[in-house]
Amino acid sequence: MKKIELSQFQTEAELAHGVARAWLDQLSEDGADGVGCVALSGGRIAKVFFAALVQQSMARGISLEGIHFFWADERCVPAMDEESNFRAAQELLFTPLGIASEKIHRIRGELHVDDAAREASVNLCRVAPVSSNGSPVFDLIFLGMGEDGHVASLFPGESEGVMNLAQVYRPVVVAKPPPNRITLGYGIIAAARQVWVLASGKGKEAALRDSLSQGNATPLGRVIRMRTNTRVFSDIPA
Repeated sequence: MKKIELSQFQTEAELAHGVARAWLDQLSEDGADGVGCVALSGGRIAKVFFAALVQQSMARGISLEGIHFFWADERCVPAMDEESNFRAAQELLFTPLGIASEKIHRIRGELHVDDAAREASVNLCRVAPVSSNGSPVFDLIFLGMGEDGHVASLFPGESEGVMNLAQVYRPVVVAKPPPNRITLGYGIIAAARQVWVLASGKGKEAALRDSLSQGNATPLGRVIRMRTNTRVFSDIPA
């Protein structure tokens, strides 16, 4: 039986502050042995979360300087493009907290998609601990959720063969603009020590319900089925 830990909030601001508080509590408890390799996601709720994290980190005096930051996915655009997931994190999280550049491992979306995916995979494998089968293991992955239940840039409609690819990062073409993206694969997400999902926004009730039910076929549901524990933070009525 797969375990889902669901925390519900009334607003996106409460959700963002709740996730920030939970992570900083964990970092404070873990001390020097805390989370080391983290993957961030994009989207509206991520921006609210970054602002809440900066505010609480500064107020509580809890540093994020020991963490290596990666991405769950990235759009194939230049670093400072408005669509770039890196840009949002750089402006709202890294710059305010003074995160060192060597701890920020962006996906270079301006490269050819195959080169960007390969480079991102190599960078992660160079820093992250590895499992018994040699795959890199994230300490924590933050995911959002789309109206169709997609997470990272893993959208519905992929074949079983594609979903089972062993690549760490892989190129994808999706219907939602911008279409060309780089994403973590299901296997790497499933292998992470922790996965926290920030499910926020109107029009996502059905996707969340389907993802939390057994036997569902959404990308988030697949992630949940592949893991023994997934934390879901939501302002969507369950």
